[in-house]
Amino acid sequence: MSFTIRARIPGRRGRRVAMLELTVGGWVLAVLASISVGLAKGGLAMVAMLAVPLLSLVMSPVQAAGLMLPVYVASDVGGLIAFRRNFDLRVLATALPGAVAGIGLGWAGAHLVPVWGVTLIVGLIGVVFALNALIRPQLAGAAREPSAAKGSVWGGIAGYTSFVSHSGAPPWQVYVQPLRLSPVIYAGTTTWFFAICNWVKLIPYAALGQLSVANLKAAAVLTPVALISVWVGLRLVRIIPEALFYKLITWGLLVVSLRLVWQALA
Repeated sequence: MSFTIRARIPGRRGRRVAMLELTVGGWVLAVLASISVGLAKGGLAMVAMLAVPLLSLVMSPVQAAGLMLPVYVASDVGGLIAFRRNFDLRVLATALPGAVAGIGLGWAGAHLVPVWGVTLIVGLIGVVFALNALIRPQLAGAAREPSAAKGSVWGGIAGYTSFVSHSGAPPWQVYVQPLRLSPVIYAGTTTWFFAICNWVKLIPYAALGQLSVANLKAAAVLTPVALISVWVGLRLVRIIPEALFYKLITWGLLVVSLRLVWQALA
């Protein structure tokens, strides 16, 4: 059994119909993806990495990214209100120019990468991040200062991977974690960085047709789930042991990502 969202769009030859058809299982995955986005904005940052890989199991990763972007943008509002004064302007200034360039690179090459290629990229991003989180030792040594060179490189990679699958967290963390920001400043700076990236991505996503009326309607259904999950995330952060929670999420991400890599190569 499937549920279909149809939206009539004006065109040169009358009104064409854009459709988004998902089975019950597909909608369950879409709801889980929205919950992961909301939990991330509520403080469990890494959980959002599951969103696009989960949806890519039942649809094109390109369509999955387009469906989730409005959910991300809506969920960003709560985070920006909470961290409106808690961010490091130097870090943003060194990373955002590269991020915008990375988003532009993703836009320029969007028509050159086939769907299986995007699926492979999404899967590999998840595998690399999961393995890095599982085996990378804890940071040691003195805190580093923000660097325009490193910020441009890692910000650019974060912008590109964020454009492809909303998964810019791994390269962003490689740059920001050694800076040893306080938890509140780290969370606020991360929230502002990805909120700005998401606003910028609206332009190429719209130009590429990824913000179809059908996708926007589905996103409107899923957004309340994400917003409620923001509130839930704020509460869970204080209850669940952080190390255990992130380990479970990391293993889940690894399994889903390996499935996507196999699916692309097959």
